[in-house]
Amino acid sequence: MGFWKKYFKKNKSPYLNNIKNIKIVQDIVGYTFRNPSLLILALTHRSFNRTQDNNHPSNERLEYLGDSVLGLVIADRLYHDYPEFREGRLTQLKAMLVNETTLAEIGKQVELNKYILLSPEEEKLGGRDRNSIISDAFESIIGAVYLDGGFRSASDIILRLIYTQKESIITDDSQKNYKGELLELTQARGEGLPHYEVDSEFGPDHAKEFHISVYIANRKIGTGFGYSKKEAEQKAAAIALEELSKED
Repeated sequence: MGFWKKYFKKNKSPYLNNIKNIKIVQDIVGYTFRNPSLLILALTHRSFNRTQDNNHPSNERLEYLGDSVLGLVIADRLYHDYPEFREGRLTQLKAMLVNETTLAEIGKQVELNKYILLSPEEEKLGGRDRNSIISDAFESIIGAVYLDGGFRSASDIILRLIYTQKESIITDDSQKNYKGELLELTQARGEGLPHYEVDSEFGPDHAKEFHISVYIANRKIGTGFGYSKKEAEQKAAAIALEELSKED
């Protein structure tokens, strides 16, 4: 417990302010860290570094690592569980299980979002409930577990928290791939590939809002906005589908 005593003397957070709360996070994940500093790093959003009383790095590097581990574990399990599925169907299922919406919803279910370290400004902006922040923290924890306990430990967490919910995830309407549907429609109509362009970006780096338009044959069809480019593109594609259905 020596690490935590030193940590809490230097850092104050309304959510990670005692050893009990640290144990809660480890219980949520189902893993006890050998190197507990990795858990703190995994929970540290980049906005937290802007507070004056700390100099922590953020979880962005761990997110990159966790994303890769997550993709491999899910791809491997789908490959072995569905030998009859072709590559396209496997890719579709994998996308549903590892995307931002899925990770954020599971993060909220287990209340992981309560323990993410945010700046006061990000807290006021509603960052604790923002899908992109929660999913990034989820992936960062996977990366941290991988570094701390190896591939098997990370795989166990992914299968228990995500893959066990596979059936409900893939039948969830919010998992609709509007970009994929739009691509299929434009190809069927002989109009080529949809093209997405960022119209504008607003806000600080840790809380950007993106406005993105989708073009088909050089014609703007829909515009969407979101707190990540993926979210904005999906919304733009959904609007484009509505517009094209009206034309038909």
